[in-house]
Parts: sequence; C-alpha cells; structure tokens
Amino acid sequence: MKQSLTLLPLALLAACSSQSSSDAEPAADETVSVTPALSMAPEKTAPASDPAPSATTPTLTNAGLGDLRIGQTVPAGSSWSEKGAQASDVCRVLSSPDYPDTYAIVEEGEVRRISISKGSKVRLAGGIGPGATEAAVKKHFPYPATPHKYVDAPGKYLTAPDADSGNPALRFEIGSDGTVSQIHAGTMPVLGYVEACS
Repeated sequence: MKQSLTLLPLALLAACSSQSSSDAEPAADETVSVTPALSMAPEKTAPASDPAPSATTPTLTNAGLGDLRIGQTVPAGSSWSEKGAQASDVCRVLSSPDYPDTYAIVEEGEVRRISISKGSKVRLAGGIGPGATEAAVKKHFPYPATPHKYVDAPGKYLTAPDADSGNPALRFEIGSDGTVSQIHAGTMPVLGYVEACS
C-alpha cells in the first residue's frame, strides 16, 4: 500500500508529460496563449507615443498660458511684451515670439485675457484650437451661443455660462465658415471684446 501511494504521483507526472508531448492540441493552446501577448505589444507601444506631441503643444487654460497667468502681473523676464502702438494707457496688448498668433490683454497691470487665433499652435487641454468645427467644440464645451457682434451668421460666440462671475472663463468665436476663429481665456468684460481696449 505504501509503495503504491509513492508511485501514484510519479504515474500522474508521467501521464501528464506523455500527454503533452504526444498530443498536438495542447501545443496549439500554448501557441494561442502566446499570440495575444505578442499582439498586445504594439497596442501598448502605440498609446505611449500618442501623448508625446501633446506634451510639447502649448496649452491654454482658464489659469493662463506658460508663465502668463490670468489676474496676475506679467512676470519679470517673461517673453511677453508690447509691440507697436497701444490703444490706451489703461489697456495694453502683449505678444510673445514663443506663441505666434497669440496675444494677451493687460488692464491695470494684470493679465485679463489671453487669445489664440488661426495660425496659433496653442491648444486647449482637449486638443481644441482655432480651426476646429463648432460641432467639435460643442462636444467638449456645450456653451450657449450668442450672435457675433461683427460676423454674420453662422458667426457666433460660444461662451462659458459662468463668464459673468468675474472668474476666468472661455469664449469661442465661430467665424463665417463655421469654424473657430479665436479662443479667449480670461475675465469679463474684456473677454472676447477688442473694443474694451480701444
């Protein structure tokens, strides 16, 4: 009895090893289990490369852009500066060589608005930028529309509902072609209205 119990594990081991070596189906199962692991490797590699371009893309937020912050003074040593004649002493328009087709409005010494227009490489966190369709904007920012002051329909403004609160907010200008012509981040009443600086 003792001898048969000792031989039982050896017999089971021999049965398993002889079955796996002579039976073709388990070998196919092993191949199938390896194939998904190999096919998953490219999927893991592709998403890792996707964020790289967005990591280098400048991002405009309600807080600001780069070292420029809404509601704060322009930092010393910043690349933002006045170019050409200004509309008034109260309101200054700044630009930066680091952000082409982008400008900032400064009133009473504080940044009130940062605007990006077509040609700018700056984007919002979701990737929306000038040239995006109105439908693409509404997917991420379902803001109410109001008629554009200077552009006929389909031109309009899409403005964050809390823009009148005094907190920084977003406004999209939709041009006559139905795409975003400008995006503004800042506080009202400057938000989106150039005449506030004239």
